[in-house]
Amino acid sequence: MTNPANTDGLLVACMCAAWCTTCGEFRDTFDKLARDNAGATFVWLDVEDDSALMGDLEIETFPTLAVFRGGQPLFYGVTMPQEGVVARTLASLARAERAAMAIPEEIAGLPEALMRR
Repeated sequence: MTNPANTDGLLVACMCAAWCTTCGEFRDTFDKLARDNAGATFVWLDVEDDSALMGDLEIETFPTLAVFRGGQPLFYGVTMPQEGVVARTLASLARAERAAMAIPEEIAGLPEALMRR
């Protein structure tokens, strides 16, 4: 994996659950988006298997995305599990002028936690 905290490309983390039918259906779409966005790092996180990376954060709706650039949070929230919706969101976030946003503390440290993984 590239260094997610020190890259100009996007880090796109999808938080899902193995038991979630919607997540299972979205996985192929997420993988396709990863192939189509070669300059970005895509990470699939299972809320149970990867809970150490997310601390005490409770994800209630799936899929939830966290998007960073250079360790700075650009987006955190639920997304429609549709390729076009996510592709448009990522295109918007990829613009250099996009400002960082406030996100839960547990997610803010995700780029560094992924580097230690």
